[in-house]
Amino acid sequence: MATQELTTVVSNPQARGVYAISVAAELVGTGQQNLRLYERKGLLVPGRTVGGTRRYSEQDLVTLRRITELLSLGLNLSGIRLVLVLEKENETLRTQLGDQTRDRGETPRHIRTKPGAVAHQ
Repeated sequence: MATQELTTVVSNPQARGVYAISVAAELVGTGQQNLRLYERKGLLVPGRTVGGTRRYSEQDLVTLRRITELLSLGLNLSGIRLVLVLEKENETLRTQLGDQTRDRGETPRHIRTKPGAVAHQ
């Protein structure tokens, strides 16, 4: 599993934790305690140094901004967790669909159709 995590970090530089909790909190406009709460509730898992210090990545900051946006819409933390999981699943499925259609030399249906046009099957 460590190899898979290392591959993710190497292939996606935005996944590398570089920001301390104080900097991450300031960048997203929230308090450090909120970041700790979001971690406890499973909304994100920041990287850790060997000594255990949290390090937030660019991708973590994107997630934190999304959490802030969903909070402003009135969702509670349980609802936000569900939204984040569903968004991740949706992203994974879109990637898989794109890979499959590319392997067959097809253009994905959502790309083929014009905006507002109905796709015929």
